Order: sequence, then structure tokens, then C-alpha cells
Amino acid sequence: MVRRYTLQPAKNDSGEYALSCRQVRKSFGSRQVLKGVDLEVRRGSILGLLGRNGAGKSTLISALTGLGEPDSGHITVEGHNPYRTPSRIFGQVIGLAPQDLGIYPHLSVRDNLRGMAGLQGLSTKQSSKRADELIELMGLGSQSGTAAEDLSGGQKRRLHTAMAMVHNPPVLFLDEPTVGADVEARARILNMVKAMSRQGTTIIYTTHYLKELEEMGADLAFLIDGRIQVQGSLQEVLHKYARASLRISFVGQTPGQVPGWQMAEGFLEPDHAVSSPEQELARLLQEPVMKEARLASITIVQPDIESAYMTVMGTSSSDPAGSRAWEDR
Repeated sequence: MVRRYTLQPAKNDSGEYALSCRQVRKSFGSRQVLKGVDLEVRRGSILGLLGRNGAGKSTLISALTGLGEPDSGHITVEGHNPYRTPSRIFGQVIGLAPQDLGIYPHLSVRDNLRGMAGLQGLSTKQSSKRADELIELMGLGSQSGTAAEDLSGGQKRRLHTAMAMVHNPPVLFLDEPTVGADVEARARILNMVKAMSRQGTTIIYTTHYLKELEEMGADLAFLIDGRIQVQGSLQEVLHKYARASLRISFVGQTPGQVPGWQMAEGFLEPDHAVSSPEQELARLLQEPVMKEARLASITIVQPDIESAYMTVMGTSSSDPAGSRAWEDR
């Protein structure tokens, strides 16, 4: 008996939120990773999940997708409890593309997609149709008959992401989907994500390319010390936390240590949030060590998602732990 299937994302009209978790806790031995996570994700939205190394993003995604049951707390995804719903049913509710590639190397692009579609309950005819749709959307037409192992890195990433989307799940988890991808692959993936969101799919997205979230207009949630400490729309987060800054370069020797400033990648930058770049620059130029300095350039860095991230995390752009903090594995 063939299961019924629709190519449109399933809808659950029970409320505004496609995903909700309450007081989710998870420990590994004596180490408590999730310390009471509360999170709600609006249906049809893109949520950028951000956090420092070891913040627990991967642990949280595992809990939300049914791969790592929490010690306590409550999770619902489109009305389903991941740990009380049969896996064959919950598997049609979500799609998951982890960072590690999950493709079959000896199968062709088309057979990878058709095979995954079949596993998700699509008929042979539906599987072929959906595979062809995704091949076109991901720009893999010339490689449709190519074995996955012979694809470029960017092409493999596109195929891997498409396999998570093959059954048009109402909720999609993408864990750093553009890592290692070339420019074309990244653009294709982002366009697909935006298109699916417009069609009603809810997407939980992790990345260390913060500009991707800005481009997609994603909502943001910051996982800090095992809890969601800040959550809001992109505009809300930018309005509250984004700060302007300054970057100054020099001709020849850089000046000595300046209180409140630091060298980062060859530029002198403030080590604190800046409310007025112009006033900050005027104060800097009065410092004794600046008298002999030869300025090459002065750039006012406008408020953006990266400055908001730094403000939320309480780090400066030159802090390696902060500037790469969203690479949480």
C-alpha cells in the first residue's frame, strides 16, 4: 500500500509556532550543556541559531530532531513530540542536513535524490519528479548522472542539502549548509532556503557566515551558557545591539598601546562598544602615542549583524574565541 504524500509542506494550524521547547536540559556526565532552553520558532520563519564554541547548538539540534533525548523538558515540532511519535511519521515532519555530508558516493546525483525520496514514502513517479525539480533548482543538471564521489565540494554540499529537502518537510534543520561551499553553491542554497521559507517551511539554520542570516532576514536566537539569552527578529536585534565602530590603519610603524584600543588584523580598533565614532576618533587623536603616528585610513564601520553578535557575546572583533564563536561543534 502506497502512503499518501503531498509535495507541499504540511501545515499544522494549531498555533503560530512550528517548534516549541520548554526548559530543555541535557547533561553529559557531570557537564550540563543545556540548562533550561526555552525557544519558540514562528511557522514559516528562518531562525539563525547562534552561540560560542561549546554553547550547545549541536546538542540542541539533536534534541529537537529526535536524535538525542534531553534529560528533561518538553519539545513539540508541528505538534509532534520527537520521542513519542513513531520515527516514520516524525521523519516526514522534519528534514535534517548536518554539517557532515550524508550522500551515497557511488550513486549518481539523481539516484541519491530518488533513493532518499523513496525512503520518505514518495512513489517512484513522485521521486523522479522531485529529484528533477531539485536538480534544476540546485543547478546540478549537468551532473545529474555523475557519481556523487566525483562532484566538487560545492556540488556535494548542494546535493547534501537537497536530500534534506526532498520530501518538502514542514520543518528543516540546516547545520552550516554552506561550509566549504563555493560562491555558486552558497547562492543556490540561500535562494532555495528563502524560497522554501516563502512557501511556509520553517527553517532552523546555523552558520558561521553571519552575513547569510542578514541577507535572508532571519530571526536570531543566541544560545549562551546553556540557555537562549537573546531572541528576536533581525531588526529587533540590530536596533538593540548593533554598534558602529572604527578601523584605523597606519603608514609604517603602528603606535604603541592606546588605552581602550587594540590591534586586530593590522587595524587599530576600539575594544568596547562605540556610541559616537566621531567623538571616539577625536579622543584617540589626543592620545600622546598618536602624535607621531602616520594615518593611512580611517573607516567608520556601520552597525551590522557582526557588531550585534559581538555586543551580545561581550567580545571584540579581534578576540579569536569571539570572532569565530558561532563555529560551535
